[in-house]
Amino acid sequence: MDRKRKIIVVVLISLASAVALSFTAPAERYFEIAKNLDIFATLFKEVNAYYVDEIEPDRLIRTGIDAMLGSLDPYTNYIPEDEIESFRTLTTGQYAGIGALIGNLNGKVVITMPYEKFAANRAGLKIGDELIFVNDINVQGKSVPEISALLKGQARTKVKVQIKRFSEPEPLTFEFAREKISLSNVPYFGMVDEGIGYIKLEDFTPGAGKEVATALKELKSVGAESVILDLRSNPGGLLSEAVNVSNVFIPKNKEVVSTKGKVVEWNKTYKTLNNPVDTQIPLVVLINGGSASASEIVSGVVQDYDRGLLVGSKTFGKGLVQTTRPLTYNSQLKVTTAKYYIPSGRCIQALDYAHRNEDGSVDKFADSLKSEFKTKKGRLVYDGAGLDPDLSVKRAFLSPITISLVSKGLVFNYATEFYYKNKDRITSTSFELTESDFNNFKSWLKDKDYDYTTSVERTLETLEKSAKEEKYYDDISEELKKLKAQVLHNKESDLETFKMEIEQIVREEIISREFFEKGSIQASFKSDESIETSVELLRDKSRYSQYLSRQ
Repeated sequence: MDRKRKIIVVVLISLASAVALSFTAPAERYFEIAKNLDIFATLFKEVNAYYVDEIEPDRLIRTGIDAMLGSLDPYTNYIPEDEIESFRTLTTGQYAGIGALIGNLNGKVVITMPYEKFAANRAGLKIGDELIFVNDINVQGKSVPEISALLKGQARTKVKVQIKRFSEPEPLTFEFAREKISLSNVPYFGMVDEGIGYIKLEDFTPGAGKEVATALKELKSVGAESVILDLRSNPGGLLSEAVNVSNVFIPKNKEVVSTKGKVVEWNKTYKTLNNPVDTQIPLVVLINGGSASASEIVSGVVQDYDRGLLVGSKTFGKGLVQTTRPLTYNSQLKVTTAKYYIPSGRCIQALDYAHRNEDGSVDKFADSLKSEFKTKKGRLVYDGAGLDPDLSVKRAFLSPITISLVSKGLVFNYATEFYYKNKDRITSTSFELTESDFNNFKSWLKDKDYDYTTSVERTLETLEKSAKEEKYYDDISEELKKLKAQVLHNKESDLETFKMEIEQIVREEIISREFFEKGSIQASFKSDESIETSVELLRDKSRYSQYLSRQ
């Protein structure tokens, strides 16, 4: 065979191989999957048979599953049978129990918020009550999930709870029936100023759209001529409810969101199905870094259709859609199946989980990779990193001393004590702390532990450590000591420096004792810069219109 014929044969063989590979690729993929599953199974058997100590199969497999799914994205999760009920509660907002939030406070599990008009509240349980017994089971020392499981159960079944209350010398016992708890998506709506309504939307569980629609109608009936929709720190929920909430403000048959993924048959465009409540009322949507997923869909729709203005700070940037798939033994997989795109065509996903660095980390999309899009009126907007507000409000950060007072439960405990000693003063959400009250608070703190480190102190500690590692410490040790002495925080001084901030936090906590979550939300208006900015914007119609038409 001459050289030319050899070359032709080689080429033909190569082409044939390529064709064969193209046809067998799916089979090869299935072989790879089967091979690796077999390796995993045999590896597990060997570990189980020969590892020096007894293993826990469930825990070991769960670790493997979580690590595998964790390499994809944070939203693809395995849900075992014993967690199904909690997952259902999260996605539906419904469960059977007593209707109260509980939390761990310095080793004690206490009622942190009874929901109004539900079983715990009607029975007389209050914020700050420490749980001692549940159905004759001593729960002191047990975890919050363990106690929560004891409190939940079938609707109409009895539960007996024994608690310690600050104002009572002896424990109190309450016995009442559990009931189906359906949590409201809108914990509060009302007027924040003359002619300006406010709606706080916390979740996107079933009924969110109807609740927002009802709130808007009632606000309009009492004189609201403009409205603020608060989506701050709302993590999202059901995509269908994002469509329904959007539909409150935009016309019927308008595109809200489209989804695109690997399974083409699942790709879908969602449009509004109903007549809106109001397409003209001036609208401000409050957003921040905790506004994600369904919150971003609603915010993006408002921005893309120039239906209103976004006020606050950049949103989280979650543009991924999850679907639950059934697994064996009553378990489930929550898996990311698509990305969603809002009307302008942009996807607001901030992190590219498909392409990871060598260390497994994920980068945000570089500014250079962002694309320009336009709203209906031609305003420029961008993809790839959440939603930018139309009007930014600098995010307020709490001081280290305030964070310490809250995290150590001191604000909570003081508010509880104050409430029982001053019930007659807390008659409305306009309650204010006096100078004498604040001085009493400072005195109350004197024997309490609330140490903390300021950011400047942490910087100096880092500098000192680096100086020692790089052999410069001896040269600058005296200067470092002087700086440390100068910036060493003084608790008494910090209490005065951050007095307004601390007072407001304490005030909100006290008001919640009498007026629950609604009261706490309403009390927060006084110091809420985003709401103040929104009120000013809605009052100035010319400025509001200018922002909407800005190119």
